[in-house]
Amino acid sequence: MIKFLDLQKVTQKHGAEISKAIQRVVESGWYLQGSENERFEKNYAEYIGCRYCVGCANGLDALIWIYRAYIELGVMHPGDEVIVPANTYIASILALTENNLVPVLVEPRLDTLELDEDAIEKHITSRTRSILLVHLYGRCAYTEKISQICRKHGLKLVEDNAQAHGCHCYDGRRTGSLGDAAGHSFYPGKNLGALGDGGAVTSNDKELVDTVRALANYGSQRKYVFKYTGRNSRLDELQAAVLDVKLKYLDEDNEQRRAIADIYYAELRNPLITLPKRLPSQQNVYHIFPVLCQSRDLLQDYLTQHGVQTLIHYPIPPHQQECYSQWRQLSLPVTEQIHCQELSLPISQVMTEDEARQVVSVLNSFSLNAE
Repeated sequence: MIKFLDLQKVTQKHGAEISKAIQRVVESGWYLQGSENERFEKNYAEYIGCRYCVGCANGLDALIWIYRAYIELGVMHPGDEVIVPANTYIASILALTENNLVPVLVEPRLDTLELDEDAIEKHITSRTRSILLVHLYGRCAYTEKISQICRKHGLKLVEDNAQAHGCHCYDGRRTGSLGDAAGHSFYPGKNLGALGDGGAVTSNDKELVDTVRALANYGSQRKYVFKYTGRNSRLDELQAAVLDVKLKYLDEDNEQRRAIADIYYAELRNPLITLPKRLPSQQNVYHIFPVLCQSRDLLQDYLTQHGVQTLIHYPIPPHQQECYSQWRQLSLPVTEQIHCQELSLPISQVMTEDEARQVVSVLNSFSLNAE
């Protein structure tokens, strides 16, 4: 079986250093808000290309705290609107509704699967305050036009960088440093994954970052003094230490993902399967390698029968989820097509090129009459 993602192998790749880092934390007797967090926040901020980084409990919280901080600072108010891709993981949208902001769902482009820059402005109203740009699948979704739209309309550009650690923009900057603030997830399966949940906010805005840090620490900037009604959402020392080890190898790991993607693009030759438009190498870290197929479920069954594990990202779009039943009447045909046809192929930093070619061989042999 070729696994979709072999987390055991991912951890074993740097296992000795990870074990040493964990032991160091265990023996230190200091498990929250200590030197491990300080080191990782400093190193990750430098890596991303921002002045500041704040660790928090997970990627969803990272986005929640960014928008909550903007509300606390008076930049936004409950009821304000935020442009967000209709094709995204639901966390992007949960972060907005958690803050009583109004998500405005905008269709993606079918060839890139990312937010359609040409569809944004018609959704902007007097209540629009921000664009939440999602670098879905590890693909850079930033464009100069999106930046221009934000400047023209005075909108905050917030990045959901949960799936794109190490990705570059066309001008060489890394995702997570392109807008006013960015949320990052270190869920174990991510390109930079912890051994549990973890997240971070990056920004060059010190006032925003100080507010985020307080909100994620019960609302406190000074012990037992509470400026905000916050929550406990902190990155623990163990996870910070593990992430700091893995950060050193992130670019190398992403190159292996690109090597797997190169094989898929070069050798996959099945007219029933559509690949997304290929971006320049550094603008995609291939957190997920999505393909589209009208007979997606048949293709997934066929791959399973031939020893290839796949996943669907995601089977139900946010606007059709029960928790957002008020959106059921929305017609978002591009998003709905993606969610009906998308299948994610195996890809990771521990996958071999031989395994990639085995996957391609099975894909190329698939037909509607295949058994």
